[in-house]
Amino acid sequence: MAGKTRRKVSRKAAEEAVRTLLRWAGDDPDREGLLETPKRVVNAYRDWFSGYELDPSEYLRRTFEEVGGYDEMIVLRDISFESHCEHHMAPIIGRAHIGYLPTNKVVGISKLARVVEGYARRFQVQEKLTAEIANCINDVLKPRGVGVVIDATHECMTTRGIHKRGVSMVTSRMTGTFREDARTRMEFLQFVDIRAAKEVY
Repeated sequence: MAGKTRRKVSRKAAEEAVRTLLRWAGDDPDREGLLETPKRVVNAYRDWFSGYELDPSEYLRRTFEEVGGYDEMIVLRDISFESHCEHHMAPIIGRAHIGYLPTNKVVGISKLARVVEGYARRFQVQEKLTAEIANCINDVLKPRGVGVVIDATHECMTTRGIHKRGVSMVTSRMTGTFREDARTRMEFLQFVDIRAAKEVY
């Protein structure tokens, strides 16, 4: 979902839903320690899921062409993010690495991080998040190629169900030269992390 969406549920209804969940969990939402919890949870949701109010592609609209003919790979590593699993609403905590081969323009590096944030602050699965980031950069900047690698841990796996800690998931999306040229792809993966390179390919 892209662009600004209008909330169709009132704040009052959202807070009451939190109260219902507190009762369902077996606690009393009217006790002192929980009286302000519904308000706090709704405030947190507004922050965690602010990506639904954004169009990440807008961050890439302003570009720079005075780059002295630079046409080599640009890589931004270790972009930390927090997202939430759309299956269990549990946190996904990870790092994104982005690379692209410019044509005749580049974008401010902070804008790449903002694209990650824009998509991460929605309910997600990691595979879709990886593809959305790569597709956005590819569609707006029209580079010769884009590479995105995400390495993340999923609380839906570490705090429930199988309860396996110390496990991370690595996903990648390559377009253009990154997909077609093995040397370009390996250069990017080596810039990112040798360990990630071995796990992805």
